[in-house]
Amino acid sequence: MRFLAAAVLLAISAGAQDFSKIVVETFASGLTYSDGPVWLAAGELVFSDVPANEIYHVKIGEKVAPLRADAGGPMGSAVDAQGRLYTCEARGRRVVRTDRHGNLEVLAERWEGKRLNGPNDIAIRRDGQAWFTDPAFGSQQEARELDFYGVYHLEPSGRMELVARPQGRPNGLAVSPDGKLLYVTNSDERNVRVYDLDKKGAASHERVLISGIEGIPNGIRTDEEGNLYVAARSLFVYTRLGERIAAIGFENTPSNCVFGDDDLRTLYVTARDHIYRLRVPVKGWSPDSQH
Repeated sequence: MRFLAAAVLLAISAGAQDFSKIVVETFASGLTYSDGPVWLAAGELVFSDVPANEIYHVKIGEKVAPLRADAGGPMGSAVDAQGRLYTCEARGRRVVRTDRHGNLEVLAERWEGKRLNGPNDIAIRRDGQAWFTDPAFGSQQEARELDFYGVYHLEPSGRMELVARPQGRPNGLAVSPDGKLLYVTNSDERNVRVYDLDKKGAASHERVLISGIEGIPNGIRTDEEGNLYVAARSLFVYTRLGERIAAIGFENTPSNCVFGDDDLRTLYVTARDHIYRLRVPVKGWSPDSQH
């Protein structure tokens, strides 16, 4: 199924790309609640069906197939430069990593002796530095051992440090193409915060980049020009300065997105029981991209 998305072109600079004529296709349907899309360099889309407790994978032109069952309530995922899959398990209350052979390793599950609330999303830089959010949604609130919501930095060595304790619940994360900025959406405050990152992955200089987002901000991605794609009521596109340049509407509310295909110019969008795909005018960015 194809339809012309409600892509509203707002104020953009003369040299910016045109998002006004986006055609959306249904890539997959019949899911429960899709989230955590990841594009593997081998040409494969991986995504979560959260209530079904499953992680699936699919190659273009093939059928969706199970990748991991009993997946701990899988939410956001990411892949590193070595092709290893990192997954936030909201139900399992941990962050895990799966190598190319299917071996699973637990990377984070406690902070100062207390169990995490329910990791939600993760972002990885090309050098292996990673960051993840730990909010508490739904029943997670009742089972909390920590009295705050957290954003954490996870070093390649396994060392973990607390980046921030926001009042609202942090949700999606993304790293800028140059690896110097970390973006974090906040579902309660309806904003996007940004942090400066140093070579060791330490975050500093927290500030609000985007505020007043319509709907609940969820997943976030960046393209090679530094534009931000925020899944909320629509899929909103912002410049690196936080100026909104497009709002792409769907029949279902989007939860997350990822750039894929050989040229990284196709955007795969998870949206409740659907996954949509659309071609975009700007090439995406991925930490394992060799393009």
